[in-house]
Amino acid sequence: MEKDIRVIVSGGGTGGHIFPAVSIANAIKAKRPNAEILFVGALGRMEMQRVPAAGYKIIGLPVRGFKRPLWSPANIGVALDFLKSKRMIRKTIKEFAPDVVVGVGGYASAATLDAASSLGIPTLIQEQNSYAGVTNKHLAAKAKKICVAYDGMDRFFPADKIINTGNPVRQNLIETTITREQAIESFGLDPQKKTILLVGGSLGARTVNESVLQHLDLVEKSGVQFIWQTGKYYSAAVADRLKDHKKLPMLKVCDFISDMGAAYKAADLVISRAGASSISEFCLIGKPVVLVPSPNVAEDHQTKNAMALVNKNAALYVRDADAPQTLLQLAVDTVKDDEQLAQLSENIKKLGKPNSADVIAEEVLKLAGK
Repeated sequence: MEKDIRVIVSGGGTGGHIFPAVSIANAIKAKRPNAEILFVGALGRMEMQRVPAAGYKIIGLPVRGFKRPLWSPANIGVALDFLKSKRMIRKTIKEFAPDVVVGVGGYASAATLDAASSLGIPTLIQEQNSYAGVTNKHLAAKAKKICVAYDGMDRFFPADKIINTGNPVRQNLIETTITREQAIESFGLDPQKKTILLVGGSLGARTVNESVLQHLDLVEKSGVQFIWQTGKYYSAAVADRLKDHKKLPMLKVCDFISDMGAAYKAADLVISRAGASSISEFCLIGKPVVLVPSPNVAEDHQTKNAMALVNKNAALYVRDADAPQTLLQLAVDTVKDDEQLAQLSENIKKLGKPNSADVIAEEVLKLAGK
C-alpha cells in the first residue's frame, strides 16, 4: 500500500505563479488522493485568497521583495523579515514533515526552499520563464529537480537536473466546452465581428490600458470589437476617463474576468503581457497574440519570454514604451488578416505542452518516494 505523502508548495505574488502551483497540487491529488498538501505564500499577496479558494490550506510569511537600489535603508527591514520568515518556515517544516517541497517562484519560495534544503528535504523548482532569476539560480544548487518550459535552460541550471515539462495552465481553459458564438454573446457582443481581447495580467497593466484610452476613436471606427480587462487596481481610473466619452457598444470593459476560458474562446486575437503562464496558455490553445512585455520585472525576463516566440513567428511583439502609440493599430490590422492569424495560431500551437502538471506531479512523487 502506498504511503500518504506530504508536500509543501511555495510561491505566489502573481497569477503567473499561483495558477501553476494550484495545477501541480491538483495533479498530485489526482494521482494520490490522500496526499497532504500545504501551501506557503507571502502575507498580503494574492495567493492568500486564491489558494484557499482552490481548496488548499496556506500559511503566510512576512517576506517581501528587496527594493532597488539594494543599498537602500528600506532593505534593512526587508532582510529582517526574510530572516523571520526563515525561522517561521523552519518551524512549519519540522511540524508538517513534508516528503518534498516544491517552489514555483515568488517571495515566499526562496525562504521555503532554502529552509527545506538545509533540513535535508528534497526540493523541486518549477521555473516558468526563459530567463532564470537570481533566486532560482541560487536555489538550484541544492534542488533535486528543476522543471522548465524553454530549451537552453542549462545556461542557468545543471543539465542533469533539468526536465523540460512546460508550464502548467488553468484546467478550465482546456476543458471549456463553450462555443465562440456563445462566448462572445456572454460578453454582450456580436458573434459576426472580429474580437480582440486585451489583458494586462492578473493585476492589470497601465500601458495596455493607456493604449486603449489614447485611441478611443480608433476603437469606434475600427469595425472590430474589444473585450478589455483593465485590472481592479486601474478600474476606477479607467471608468473616470471613459465617462466623458460617448458610449462605445463595441468595447466591453471588465475590471476582472473570472472565466478566462470564455474570454479566450471569444477572442480572435489577444493583447497580453508576456508572463510565462500566459504564454503557456496561448501555446496550448493556439491563440494568436501580440505580446507587450512588462519592463518592471527582474532581468527583463518577459522580453526574453516574448522573443522565444517571436523568433519562431509564433507571436507579435511591441515594446512597452511604443505601445501607447502603435499597439492598437497593429492589433486591428492583424485581426483583419485571416492568413496571418492562421499562421500565428499554427506556429504557437506547436510550442504547447499539454500534460505539464501531470509530468511535474510524477517528478514530485518520485522525490517523495526517495
